[in-house]
Amino acid sequence: MSSQRLYLFNPDNDLALANGDTNYMPPASARQMVADLALLPVWYAEAESFVLAPSAYNQAFLKEMQAALPLPVTLMTASELATTPSLHPMPWGWNAALRKQLGQGGISDNELPAPEAIVKLRYLSHRQRAVELLPRLQMSPGFCGQSAYLTDAEAWKHFVETHDHSLLKAPLSGSGKGLNRCRGVFSSFVSGWCARVAHTQGGVVAEPVYDKVEDFAMEFRADGKGTVCFAGYSLFATTASGAYEGNLLLSDEAIEQRLSAYVPLSDIKQLRQRLEQELAALIGFDYVGFLGVDMMICRFADADPLYRIHPCVEINLRMNMGMVARCLYDRYVVPGGEGVFRVAYHATPGEALTEHERMATEYPLRIGGGRVLSGYLPLVPVTARSLYTAWIRIDPPI
Repeated sequence: MSSQRLYLFNPDNDLALANGDTNYMPPASARQMVADLALLPVWYAEAESFVLAPSAYNQAFLKEMQAALPLPVTLMTASELATTPSLHPMPWGWNAALRKQLGQGGISDNELPAPEAIVKLRYLSHRQRAVELLPRLQMSPGFCGQSAYLTDAEAWKHFVETHDHSLLKAPLSGSGKGLNRCRGVFSSFVSGWCARVAHTQGGVVAEPVYDKVEDFAMEFRADGKGTVCFAGYSLFATTASGAYEGNLLLSDEAIEQRLSAYVPLSDIKQLRQRLEQELAALIGFDYVGFLGVDMMICRFADADPLYRIHPCVEINLRMNMGMVARCLYDRYVVPGGEGVFRVAYHATPGEALTEHERMATEYPLRIGGGRVLSGYLPLVPVTARSLYTAWIRIDPPI
């Protein structure tokens, strides 16, 4: 009997991977996000798959969406895992704690990555890999970027004090976490932070802060047989602290057109090809699934060229919001349409529901031919208890 895919959303993966403990417990905020956004995988899961989520309001929402859009997936609850044979888990990302949790929940050991594979994934996810890859992607003066993996206090101090504005990163973290911004002063707070990070993760990644004009990413898919193929672009926004805010929903061609206003399209396509080769060499047969490489277009005043590509800010060896946006656009948005994809947080219960109702009224949803023509579409159910929401809004055609 062939295995059926089981998709699940575990956005705490980066934290769990950094922790490394099989008994890791995510913080309350991450558990809330899991509960609120459990149905997000229905928008990128392959046909005839299961999606792990509590029933009741999730099941009702899924049925409502399936009446309007082609979502060929089935909801599965945690209690059904042990009684459903041949399930192949497809999490947001793999870590030791999730492997243990799924094994205890009834998933066959044959369908789980070996413990040593998790160790290798943690190694590959370490930001030192991005530091090592960066120089190999700087193929012409149209590329930029400096990044260093530093392991001692003198090196941290020297880097911070020799840059007017720098960014220090924990080697294992994600989604705007584990970052420390400095403005030329190596304070006691920064020194202590570096020492704590280095004690648990070996060192600190240090980078200058650039004059960024666009955040974007290239998404790839690894087949686990040594091949990595380009899967699409992601054009996204971040907050001032570096946390992910949302994506523009555009075709790949429209994103290329937008980026080529700053840099030559030939540089972008050359980078795509180089990354397919470099990522295949890096991960080889050690990873199956989607991965993303975050990038920037940076401005250099009074220089030539004025705009350059920073080709490797991060490597995310997991599913990511940029790939969700790509799947959403390609599968469910009318060709040529434009809009936004957002994951939003509301601090107080009830705020999310009020905003959801306002958006539904202000941007009425129009669907035709199994695709969104315009308007607001919630991607997960929104209740009075929701704090996290995910939605898209497609602009009406001009």
